[in-house]
Amino acid sequence: MISTVDFITPPVDDPYWFGQISAANSISDVYSMGGRPLTALNVVMFPSKQLDMGLLKDILRGGHDKVVEAGACLVGGHTVDDEEPKYGLCVNGTVHPERIITNAGARPGDALILTKPLGSGVLFNAVRSGKLAFADLERDVLPMLAALNGPAMETALDFELHACTDVTGFGILGHLLEVAHGCDARVMVEYARLPFYPHAETMYRKGETTGSNRANREMVARHRLEIRRDLDSVEEELLYDPQTSGGLVLAVPESQAAELVRRLHGAGVTTAVKIGDITDETVGLTVI
Repeated sequence: MISTVDFITPPVDDPYWFGQISAANSISDVYSMGGRPLTALNVVMFPSKQLDMGLLKDILRGGHDKVVEAGACLVGGHTVDDEEPKYGLCVNGTVHPERIITNAGARPGDALILTKPLGSGVLFNAVRSGKLAFADLERDVLPMLAALNGPAMETALDFELHACTDVTGFGILGHLLEVAHGCDARVMVEYARLPFYPHAETMYRKGETTGSNRANREMVARHRLEIRRDLDSVEEELLYDPQTSGGLVLAVPESQAAELVRRLHGAGVTTAVKIGDITDETVGLTVI
C-alpha cells in the first residue's frame, strides 16, 4: 500500500475545475510510483463565513468525479475553517512491492518522455491579473490539467520503465534535477522538444511571472546546471515555471522510446514527447 496527501489553493476561480484539477494533482502521486488508487479522503480548508457553501459543493463535486474516473472510492474527509480555500486528497493506493517506480532508477542510455505541456503557473497568474481571458485557459489548458496521469502510467508499465516523476511546483528542471541526483548521472534536455501550453511564452513576454520562478532557478543553479543553447530571458523562465497537475517524466531505454510515445498517443496522451536523455557524465543538468 502507498499513501499520499496533497492539496492546493485555487488555480482558477471556477470551483468545479478547481476540484477536478486538485484531485488529479493528488492522485498523480500514486500513479507516478506505478500504483493504482484505491481510496481517497477529502482534505478541505474553507472560509465558510466569507464564501457561499455552494462553491464548496461544486469543489467537492469536481473532486468526486475525478476520483470516480480514476476507479477509486471517496470514503470521507476532513474540513477545517480557514481564511483561504484549499482542497486536495489523501489517496491510498496499491503497488507490487517489487515494482515500485521511483524518480531514482534512471540509467545512462535512457530516454526521457514528458506527457503534458509546461507553463501552467504563469497562465494562472495571467488570468488573475487580467492579461489572459479565462475562456482561453478553459479551452486550451484546463482539460489537460484535469486529465489523469493513469493512462500514461498504465501504458508505460508495459515497457522497461526505470524511473518516473510527476512535474509539479519545482518546474521541469527542478524535477529533472531530482532524477539526475537519483541516478548519479546527467540529464540532457533538448529545449526545442519541450512542449509549452499556448500563451505561456506570451504571458512571460508581457511581464507576468510566478512567485516560485526565482526559488526554482536558484535551486537548480546550485547543482551544475549548464545551458548550452542560446536562450533569452523569457525562454529560460519557462524552464522554472511551477506546474499544477503536471505530466509524468518517464525514463525508458532509448530503444523503446519511439514505441512508447506511439503507444501513449494511441492511449489519448497526445502531447507525449521525448525531451531528453540520461548520460554517464557528471551528475547535473544540461539544456541543449
